Amino acid sequence: MEQNQLDQETFSCLICQDLLKDPVAIPCGHSYCMRCIKIHWDKEDQIGIHSCPHCRKFFIPRPDLEKNTMLAALVEQLKKTELQAAPGDHCYAGPEDVACDFCTGRKLKAIKSCLVCLASYCEEHLQPHYDSATFKKHKLVEPSKNLQENICSDHDEVMKMFCRTDQKCICYLCCLDEHKDHDTVSAAAERTERQRELEERRGKIHQRIQDREKDVKLLQQEVEAINHSADKTVEDSEKIFTELIRLIQKRSSDVKQQIRSQQETEVSRVKELQEKLEQEITELKKKEAELKQLLNTEDHNQFLHSYPSLSAPSESTHSSSINIRPLRHFEDVTAAVSELRDKLQDIMRDTWTNISWTITEEESLLLEAEPKNRAGFLEYSCEITLDPNTANTQLLLSEGNRKVRRIDQHQSYSNHPDRFSCPQVLSRESLTGRCYWEVEKKGIVYVAVAYKNISRVGKGDECKFGYNDKSWALDSYQNSSRFGHNNIWTSISDAGSSRIGVYLDHSAGILSFYSVSETMTLLHRVQTTFTQPLHAGVWVYWTGGSAEFFKPK
Repeated sequence: MEQNQLDQETFSCLICQDLLKDPVAIPCGHSYCMRCIKIHWDKEDQIGIHSCPHCRKFFIPRPDLEKNTMLAALVEQLKKTELQAAPGDHCYAGPEDVACDFCTGRKLKAIKSCLVCLASYCEEHLQPHYDSATFKKHKLVEPSKNLQENICSDHDEVMKMFCRTDQKCICYLCCLDEHKDHDTVSAAAERTERQRELEERRGKIHQRIQDREKDVKLLQQEVEAINHSADKTVEDSEKIFTELIRLIQKRSSDVKQQIRSQQETEVSRVKELQEKLEQEITELKKKEAELKQLLNTEDHNQFLHSYPSLSAPSESTHSSSINIRPLRHFEDVTAAVSELRDKLQDIMRDTWTNISWTITEEESLLLEAEPKNRAGFLEYSCEITLDPNTANTQLLLSEGNRKVRRIDQHQSYSNHPDRFSCPQVLSRESLTGRCYWEVEKKGIVYVAVAYKNISRVGKGDECKFGYNDKSWALDSYQNSSRFGHNNIWTSISDAGSSRIGVYLDHSAGILSFYSVSETMTLLHRVQTTFTQPLHAGVWVYWTGGSAEFFKPK
């Protein structure tokens, strides 16, 4: 083991103290990791003289570096030898590890730290804590670099006590000195009490996580059901409309065929009659010519001889059958088709009304899920605390950051990028799922919700609640109330009460404001789509005005 450690030191970088990586030998003969010596010489570039960190020999100009392949091969061989010879628990401490305080030379990793000894130990040096009765009561913990934080800076003693008055760890001498009349207990007792509180809080958070995971699962199932139902409905509707279009096209083809057939029949009838009439006209013209010739005959005997055969009247056999119809041959068909079109339009309009009503009914189901009374809302109550980093300098926070009041004097808040330039403040909590809270207000106060990325500074409307698309606000004072989003304001019924209840169903996109007294009166409801988590907020408009967030009970 000693020989192996000697080998380690022989092939270690003189800067990082670790095995050489890409080893290089500089002109003085000392070896370094290529990266380590480059970083060292980069720092010396300013003065133009480069030196060996070990022997301090100077080099001008900066030497060129080439990897020492033979040395690199030896290092690789040593690594393989160490992997075979050294047990896994003899790992050396790196820059990020806690080193054993009792190792000499190259230190091994510590596997435990002792809160009594205020030291860290590798496995070999930790063994007395297991073997000797002297160390049996020492408290061993995971390796820590912060053991010195357990030493009292005033008395150089281990801080084993806790002052509840000042909320800080102290040593037993502090209990006799500056903390003499304070409420002090052992650090272990305070840890037990705080741990019990944290376990209880953790249990509640764990239960809430399970509840939210269950809600998420149900919502996911609802999304899948909605998608499946919508996809199937679209598919079925397309099939039905395709069949309807095909039926109309067939009826259109039938009507067209019937019209053409009737057209051909009527035209044939008319042409046949026309031919007969033309034939009759030809015969009549011949008869007329014979009569004219007879009338022009000068021979009386010939006239009288021919008269009997030409004087007899010739009656038409076709004129009586001619029936000239009005010029409305197919207008009745057009009227019938138009009537069909009007009926289809009426049917489709009525059907669309039913479809729209069905969709609206689906939306109304979301509203039906909203609680109907205060007891129902209280099931979703959440505790709201205000974020001091967002509070305008004219706002004074109190009551555990649940109450805000506007005053004349500017507060000495830090210059934080989240701080509003107008008298507004947002909550620490980001709000998703179903939430309900109540705000007791005095004076003109805008009760609002907003996205976290709302602007914090500016002279325009970009940072004012209700005046942009990143916030929704209820403004109520005396007998006047209004609701605003994206600088569109709607007058609403009088709030009446000084306490406003706010209900949020983030996934359903519902935001409702209620006036809370002995009963709850809906002031305004918003149905939209929220794209980010929301934060509760208030804008205290006048000096002296205030708002306090209550966790309803």
